[in-house]
Amino acid sequence: TILPAPNFNPIMDAQLLGGALQGISCEKDVLIEILTQRCNSQRLMIAEAYRDMYGRDLITDLKENLSHHFKEVMVGLMYPPASYDAHELWHALKGVDTEEKCLIDILASRSNMEIFQMKEAYLMQYNTDLQQDIDSETSGHFRDTLINLAQGTRMEGYADPSTAAQDAMILWEACQQKTGEHKNMLQMILCNRSHQQLWMVFQEFQNISGQDIVDAINECYDGYFQELLVAIVLCIRDKPSYFAYRLYNAIHDFGFHNKTVIRILIARSEIDLMNIRQRYKERYGKSLFHDIKHFASGHYESALLAICAGDTEDY
Repeated sequence: TILPAPNFNPIMDAQLLGGALQGISCEKDVLIEILTQRCNSQRLMIAEAYRDMYGRDLITDLKENLSHHFKEVMVGLMYPPASYDAHELWHALKGVDTEEKCLIDILASRSNMEIFQMKEAYLMQYNTDLQQDIDSETSGHFRDTLINLAQGTRMEGYADPSTAAQDAMILWEACQQKTGEHKNMLQMILCNRSHQQLWMVFQEFQNISGQDIVDAINECYDGYFQELLVAIVLCIRDKPSYFAYRLYNAIHDFGFHNKTVIRILIARSEIDLMNIRQRYKERYGKSLFHDIKHFASGHYESALLAICAGDTEDY
């Protein structure tokens, strides 16, 4: 939903932002107009021009002038994608309570390359290793599966029909036996096989068990381990549908879980947010735009709606 702005002029944008931030009252509409309508690489160029012009850091100025969720949106937009993922993971791991759902959303959905870049950014920003932090802040098979995903060692583009039935059988047994060893096998297959391979494995699983893999996992396991396994399966099948489902839950289940909504909109805005919007409308009958409008308010609402973008019928 966010595309590079045509006729882009970072110096002019930096000047307008400076005026908006340094005035007596902060002109929030100007911030929304510029920061939500430039792609990430353009926003980074604006930040550079801003530093040259004012000798100040744009993120610091945004933090000082804004508050609450509106601040989170505007500041979040200023991070490069890998740094934003690292920032979200750090806060999920090091906050008062570990935010397991944030860890699940990010680690179950990113490619090997995205995971590699995110780990580098994490090390640079926080001077600590992501896998070590996961190890110390989470536990059990949930922790093991997260660490496996954080290694970014999923095979790419490779599929072997002859082993699909074998893998499916292992998954089926893991759902029946539920021993530690079976859980390890289950997460090893889900974290390391290629997407193409797993498509075949899920089909074979259905043939063997007469049951969909998601239903089987939901029946056999519980807690965050179960949520993580299901997220991996859903992301392999259809990532936009997974995020549509997460947004719907974040908006409707907990009386608007702001952090989740902000994170997904920012992280997917230059990847697949248009597809997420489409799946949301198909599955839930109302548009994402409509639901955000219904639950958020003020400049915060305007910023979210500008990122989400909408068509006339969405209002």
